[in-house]
Amino acid sequence: MATLCRPAVAVPEHVITSEDTLELARRLHADHPQLPLALRLIENTGVRTRHLIRPIEETLRHPGFTARNRVYGQEARRRVPPVVERALTNAELTAEDVDLIVYVSCTGFEMPSMTAWLINNLGFRPDTRQLPIAQLGCAAGGAAINRAHDFLTAYPDANVLIVCCEFCSLCYQPSDLDVGSLLSNGLFGDAVAAAVVRGGDGGHGVRLRRNSSYLVPETESWISYAVRDTGFHFQLDKRVPTTMHMLAPALRALADQQRWVMSELDFHIVHAGGPRILDDLCALLDVDPHMYRHSRATLTSRGNIASCVVFDALDRVFAEGHLTGGARGVVAGFGPGITAELNLGTWQVPAIPAAATGHPAREATLAPAP
Repeated sequence: MATLCRPAVAVPEHVITSEDTLELARRLHADHPQLPLALRLIENTGVRTRHLIRPIEETLRHPGFTARNRVYGQEARRRVPPVVERALTNAELTAEDVDLIVYVSCTGFEMPSMTAWLINNLGFRPDTRQLPIAQLGCAAGGAAINRAHDFLTAYPDANVLIVCCEFCSLCYQPSDLDVGSLLSNGLFGDAVAAAVVRGGDGGHGVRLRRNSSYLVPETESWISYAVRDTGFHFQLDKRVPTTMHMLAPALRALADQQRWVMSELDFHIVHAGGPRILDDLCALLDVDPHMYRHSRATLTSRGNIASCVVFDALDRVFAEGHLTGGARGVVAGFGPGITAELNLGTWQVPAIPAAATGHPAREATLAPAP
């Protein structure tokens, strides 16, 4: 048994609106021959606000990769701990109950990983296992859930903490003027997220049932970093918005293995790199657009926050509070590769306390779906 509990998510205090973004693009790139196209693409993302770890004036300056990576470490140590504490509280666990930490980030680099700092400073046991994931980009949130699921299949009574720390604004490159780079400047935001995947019978959230990974052949260059002296340069191929045609069959195949039908699921937690992804999935999988309301809300209010997206969307499901025990759903992350990380699960509601029923505590769920 593995239950993905309610995440904790935090966004920084500095806000930039879509109007601010468009005005900056017009001012900074007034002579760019493809500026009208870039402006139109930014507007079409549907992003209305994004959150940054530094004011926009500082974000637009490039002090060099060394200085930026130093900022990454400082800000991670400041912003991650309170999110971790809230995630542990949501799961009704303490740091000593955690057996594996999966730390996800593609926007800064440290060795040893932040996992070592977390263990040394937040009360985790010295024998806590560490799994940093650094190169799966936006798919890494889904990958972290899947690797936690795999770990708990081997160690069913263990608990896994997932931490995602994405400061996308530290990857801004003022010298990159291709349309893909200009689009990314108006799309990505900063966030920190954490969630516990509990083993055993405990936990309230998504009871993970079956996971899979799929890589679309010959698409390695479609989403990538060019690593240079100035840091990470984001590269986005114009064919990326069409990838759902290649990934939708992987979603259907996973559902078939569980003898489920994608269009009949009760919740969809999907990484929204942009509205085109969600629109195509609606058409290709015959899914009601309302099912993607949480992913769209994340995109609108926070932008593409990379690996944190699936956790932000899941937190919105918890906040809405409409799901009943046994409801069936999918968690899906998409990213470089082109890679999909997919997991099917059922909704697990809190156990009824023994004192309230006069009987031993039991799980208040419907019979699990086949």
